[in-house]
Amino acid sequence: MRLLSHPKVQTKMLYKLQIGDYALQWRVHGQLTSCHAPLCTSSAELCSEAEGAKQAPAKKRGRQKAPEQSVLPEYNVSMRPPLYDGPAMRVLSWNVASLRAMLTKTPAAMKQLVDAENADVVCLQETKMQDKAIEQMEALVGLPGWHCAWNCSTAKKGYSGTAILSKTKPLSINHGMGKDEHDQEGRLITAEFPTVYVVNAYIPNSGEGLKRLDYRLQQWDVHLAEYLQQLAAKKPVVLTGDLNCAHQEIDIHAPKKNLRSPGFTQEERDSFSKLLIGGGFTDAWRRQHPDITGYTYWNYRFNTRTSNRGWRLDYFLVSETLLEQVYDCFHLTDFMGSDHCPVGLVLRS
Repeated sequence: MRLLSHPKVQTKMLYKLQIGDYALQWRVHGQLTSCHAPLCTSSAELCSEAEGAKQAPAKKRGRQKAPEQSVLPEYNVSMRPPLYDGPAMRVLSWNVASLRAMLTKTPAAMKQLVDAENADVVCLQETKMQDKAIEQMEALVGLPGWHCAWNCSTAKKGYSGTAILSKTKPLSINHGMGKDEHDQEGRLITAEFPTVYVVNAYIPNSGEGLKRLDYRLQQWDVHLAEYLQQLAAKKPVVLTGDLNCAHQEIDIHAPKKNLRSPGFTQEERDSFSKLLIGGGFTDAWRRQHPDITGYTYWNYRFNTRTSNRGWRLDYFLVSETLLEQVYDCFHLTDFMGSDHCPVGLVLRS
């Protein structure tokens, strides 16, 4: 261990504090002196130096701090691979938290998003629309010539709702999963294309006080898994949307504080693992970024987007047979308009 001294120090008490590897500061008779040199490994030491005298052994003071956990890198769009210019299906998904409100604030948002990503399919969640507003909303979306399929809530006005917009008309459209107890909220819509099914889901939140947790675990999740298996028996499936579950601790800013929060209970995460991942689907974004922190939802009330204290709730889960075709799965974190950001998938043909 090498102890440092300063020319002005003769016989004085000297406190050392390590800050990083090189910054050293101490107070000598009330004056702050600085030095830049490698420090000894102790975080704090007290020593006495006399000019020309033998140095006294350092004494440790106080409880030693536990080593800080490593901080994982945060996702940004610079991590995306080079633009793929070959034949591909480019799918976007976005919880718009009210399509009308989003387009009122940013009228060109959908057109800008589609043009920027050269999208072929756009899946929307939480449109909060009624059937009578469809014609008006299609005009506001600003994608002339596109096919638009909507599933609006009939259980409650201004609630839930999903949509699939596509450049080409799908082979078929299915509203819901064929279960009356689920389908009235407009939370699921499926588009069949020649080589794949695209399933757009807005999975129910377990609610305040977890009042819908049992419904989600025992009914919705089970029936959704059965529906996906029926589709997968015919052709590969892409499941996308707001799945209302941060699957792993890496998918949420403060996991320890949210163990009983809707969307991060152990029961919901286990159900996600068993019925979706265990059902033959792969989380495309996490496969591409296994050790990256990346969020898709931030709470408006606490301005958490600025500090990036969020949740990853929006996914692309793909049939395992599609994995070799996945070129890129990404988050568009800088695209504003909702408390969620758009997410995307490039699937090579």
